[in-house]
Amino acid sequence: MAKKTISDIDPQGKVVLMRVDFNVPQDDQGNITDDRRIRMALPSIESVLDRGGKLVLMSHLGRPKGTGPEPEFSLRGAAERLAELLGKPVTFANDTVGEDAAAKVSALGNGDVLVLENLRFNAGEKKGDAEFAAKLAAWADIYCNNAFGTCHRTDASMLAVPQAMAGKPKVVGALVAKEIQYLSDTIANPARPFVAILGGAKVSDKINVIKNLLGICDHVLIGGAMAYTFSLAQGGKTGKSLVEEDKVELAKQLIAEGGSKLVLPVDTHCGDDFSSDCNKQIVKAGEIPDGWEGLDIGPETAAKYAELLKNAKTVVWNGPMGVFEMPPFDEGTKTVAKAIADSDAISIIGGGDSAAAIEQLGFADQVTHVSTGGGASLSMLEGNKFAAVEVLDDA
Repeated sequence: MAKKTISDIDPQGKVVLMRVDFNVPQDDQGNITDDRRIRMALPSIESVLDRGGKLVLMSHLGRPKGTGPEPEFSLRGAAERLAELLGKPVTFANDTVGEDAAAKVSALGNGDVLVLENLRFNAGEKKGDAEFAAKLAAWADIYCNNAFGTCHRTDASMLAVPQAMAGKPKVVGALVAKEIQYLSDTIANPARPFVAILGGAKVSDKINVIKNLLGICDHVLIGGAMAYTFSLAQGGKTGKSLVEEDKVELAKQLIAEGGSKLVLPVDTHCGDDFSSDCNKQIVKAGEIPDGWEGLDIGPETAAKYAELLKNAKTVVWNGPMGVFEMPPFDEGTKTVAKAIADSDAISIIGGGDSAAAIEQLGFADQVTHVSTGGGASLSMLEGNKFAAVEVLDDA
């Protein structure tokens, strides 16, 4: 699935329209609480600026209604943080395709950068509107997709804009190129043993991922609250644990299809309340007493999973093993994260809570790749193709 990258193109004196993912978390005062997504975009941004390109950055932030400006969703704060990180001025446009943006695009010099206001202030973005896309596309000589977090979507900036730029270069940024390399190409031809660890709350969120990975992995290890639905499917007792009773039949099918590849917990760390200071006990899987809930995999399961990870050559992890934000129910996630970090495997952490956990536990620099896109990484692990990537120039 290799695509041409921004480093394959000479941006000197040209306007590069780059879709980035500056959808960063903010507090109630609008202060950015985690600038990782901006930092991850820097290599491609600096690549264009250092080579004399004129850079126009576009992104969404949050979920505005699409009826015009909503101050709490403004990208101005992201533009200011980018200026701090780059150590140079960053111009900000008060609109997306209006007069202010048009004037500021025209005024760009070589090596200058402009951030447009939130794409989703325009209804045309979510609708994939061709007219809205054409206005953005008309400014640019080169299109660059560096927003993996939205690659599974068909918003105007992701699909209609590159479609409107027929005959002009349409490339990926370093961030998207890396995601494709690991989440698509590595998984298509993995070094073995290939082990996947899937956690999180719901089987329903991961059905297609489990099915796809059972077809290509040597082992698929299950943790998180979704394990209790599998436990129910095996006739176990789950107390007041989070379960999806309407997915029990599906869980039975996956157990039958997975055979020895599908590895389920053998013990569970339970609490009588959803809190750190609740009463706790460790029970065998499927033996959670009434009034208690499973909040983490047990130590025997954690040790078993760590042993399987020790010899792995490719590892994909998506979803924590328990309530990792609440000690001591972070122990299972911690054990798995350390086993991945200590292994010699190509290790791919699939965004969302897994990325937060690996960062929080201090192992982010000991794994091969931490994905920037939760939904997008899940979709790629399901084996889906992305129209927003397919439309770009092949390498």
